[in-house]
Amino acid sequence: MSRPQRVIAILTALQVRRHTTADVLAAEFGVSTRTILRDVQSLVDADIPVLTERGRYGGISLLPGDQVDLTRLTASEADVFRAVGLDLNRARQLGAESAARGALSKLTTRRRTPQAQRDVMALSLAEVVTVDNRGWFGSEESIDVAAVARDLRRARQLRIHYRRSDAPQSRALVVDPYGLLLRADRWYLIADVDAAPRMFALTRLERWTVLDEPRRLRAGATLGQVAHDLAHALEGRTEVTITALLDANRIDLATRVLGARLRSIDRSARSPRVTITIGYDQIDGVRQLLQFADHLEVTAPPAARELVQRLAQEVALAHS
Repeated sequence: MSRPQRVIAILTALQVRRHTTADVLAAEFGVSTRTILRDVQSLVDADIPVLTERGRYGGISLLPGDQVDLTRLTASEADVFRAVGLDLNRARQLGAESAARGALSKLTTRRRTPQAQRDVMALSLAEVVTVDNRGWFGSEESIDVAAVARDLRRARQLRIHYRRSDAPQSRALVVDPYGLLLRADRWYLIADVDAAPRMFALTRLERWTVLDEPRRLRAGATLGQVAHDLAHALEGRTEVTITALLDANRIDLATRVLGARLRSIDRSARSPRVTITIGYDQIDGVRQLLQFADHLEVTAPPAARELVQRLAQEVALAHS
């Protein structure tokens, strides 16, 4: 279940029960309590009348007297709400901003806050919290995401012209598409190629054509599950473990740049440097570490150290 679908399910559950707890919802939807609390917070941030209370007798409930009726949504409003939830920016990319705003306006309470509550909280949460899901220094997608989504809804095969990140030119492929994945502010096409799952970055999708042949998906496979499996396989692929010495004042930078590839940080030594390990699917991954310049020294394995030395010499020669 995607996050937008889970948010709808939470609202539906609150309509039926009016009051529940994060633990109950977490068990019901098979996610962590923290995930449920984040979902509920997104509803609160959008001014949907959901109340959370801590303590033994606390929980999550719809505010008494407020009505959130999902049946008031039109078919297009419900469709975009299921797809992107409360994210107007994503709805705009999909060409569905009007429907998203319509859905949000029907779900947002207009009841005035009681005077006693206004005395305690002079400002609304929306006035003191803002969320921006874009990555730092990111550029807008040049691909027409709405056009891709529109063609995917025809449930047919696509012929795509796609360029791999390490290739100078694109090549044509016939794919059976599941749909689109938005992750870390980047859109990806999830599809099967000869019954094998693949992930294609839309930024390198040069063009596509809708074919007459209906898409043929593997039995039981869904967009959410295939996307999850692809991401898990990518992040968990570690064939080579690199050991390096890193300046201690660059730990935060390494955490941001390396992400899940940063396997461990050993701070036990009383030294201005710490020992870190990094996981890559191949030895060539150490190219990423060159951006740390003299703040990092690869110590093992020898093949990785030799590769860094050769690359450094080539860079020095190019700039001599």
